[in-house]
Amino acid sequence: MSDHLNIGGKAIINRLFIGTGKYADYAVMERALKEARIEVATVALRRVDISASGENILDYIPKDIIIMPNTSGARTADEAIRMARLARAGGLTNWIKIEVIQDNKYLLPDNLETVKATEVLAKEGFVVLPYMSPDLSMARRLVDAGASAIMPLGSPIGSNRGVKTRELVEILVREIRVPVIVDAGLGSPSDACECMEMGCAAVLVNTAIAVAEDPVGMAKAFASAVWAGRLAYVSGLPASSAKANASSPLTGFLRDDVNKSA
Repeated sequence: MSDHLNIGGKAIINRLFIGTGKYADYAVMERALKEARIEVATVALRRVDISASGENILDYIPKDIIIMPNTSGARTADEAIRMARLARAGGLTNWIKIEVIQDNKYLLPDNLETVKATEVLAKEGFVVLPYMSPDLSMARRLVDAGASAIMPLGSPIGSNRGVKTRELVEILVREIRVPVIVDAGLGSPSDACECMEMGCAAVLVNTAIAVAEDPVGMAKAFASAVWAGRLAYVSGLPASSAKANASSPLTGFLRDDVNKSA
């Protein structure tokens, strides 16, 4: 079965996207990307120095991977727009993950500023994937502004608390016509599987992989969970029931036959 995720003219098989921060070193990050067969990786623009002569994170990201810069650190739409333009001018892809965050305590995204940045950059030909708090009206505004996908948070960044926004994310999956990619807060492979089972197009994970005892093994575990969750979703999960339903007949036992012949 062909089951590709199509974003910005790219057909993606592996629906696990990985962030590149917090790893012990770049070599571990590179192994995690390769072993999990990652196709999309996001990197903070403030950590990229394209002209650097020394060690550069871009040297450790496989060349066949889609690099999606993110505007981490931007506090306004104007700052995010400027960062995106600098990334493209520097030779990076036209994919951009918009992050606009003014809240320093919970690191929750500013949806209004995110919509502003998305509208400008989409008109300039960027493939825009905005990070957002899950809100249906704002999601619709982002789509109208030209977002190629939306990326609602599962729980606060780096918290590893899982899909605390599940009911809101489910609404977005049902109502929004572009891919819904859960980003932030996923702490275990089962969290990623849960997102895929509810119909999300992909997930983006960083902290839970990068800080694991074995980041390479954890990346592979997340990739397997994403695949399993997606397969379960497209195969048609059965409806739940408040009552028990026997998997075998409750009549026709041997004793029934004996009683009939007596």
